[in-house]
Amino acid sequence: MVNGLTLRRSAEGDLPVVVQVSGEAALFSRPELKVERVSYPVMTPSAAVGVLESIFWKPEMRYQIVAIEVLKPVKQFSVRRNETSDVAPLAEAIKGVRRVDTAARRDQRNAVCLRDVAYRIHAHIEMAGHADKPVAAYRDQLRRRVRKGACFQQPYLGTREFSAEFGWPDDARRADVNEEIGIMLHSIHRDGTSAQPTMEWFAARVIAGVLYVPERGIELALPSKGQVA
Repeated sequence: MVNGLTLRRSAEGDLPVVVQVSGEAALFSRPELKVERVSYPVMTPSAAVGVLESIFWKPEMRYQIVAIEVLKPVKQFSVRRNETSDVAPLAEAIKGVRRVDTAARRDQRNAVCLRDVAYRIHAHIEMAGHADKPVAAYRDQLRRRVRKGACFQQPYLGTREFSAEFGWPDDARRADVNEEIGIMLHSIHRDGTSAQPTMEWFAARVIAGVLYVPERGIELALPSKGQVA
């Protein structure tokens, strides 16, 4: 049990590592809304992985998010942001095969963001077959970097203009949030044999201030060019 939560253990029987993050604003964009950016009401697993990888990452490891605690009430605000209308299809963006012309195709768009956010991220570290150290060594390295405030690059909350502060978890109480959020990205997998990555999704739900993330999502292959999504 961690912070009063019963969370799934790793394959080795270990509890997840915990990192607390906060920021003045966040934008965890819902993929189904195209014209304007509208944030999910809570941090997404993919955004949580991005924060953790900014703090500590090695090629032989990956993070699996177990749960995200919401520590502050959900507050929204709107802002106009400079964005590009030249947007690569998701499959091409993931593979990095097309250049986006930002300067020539710049637009102002409205975004619905989150204000004054804080979360506790619970995650397991999974090792690839070529790892030469036990998983405990990687957990210890992550914890040392969190205590020191060290990171490879500045973590951010959904978009780079909203930077994140991170640190050792405290005893802050969870916010009273209960909400059916809808479909949310779980993870993206590249097996090296297919040109198309596979995406996993899950039905996101916040219960008593906690977003529980299943071990696996529903696998969906990205549509190729010319197919209807």
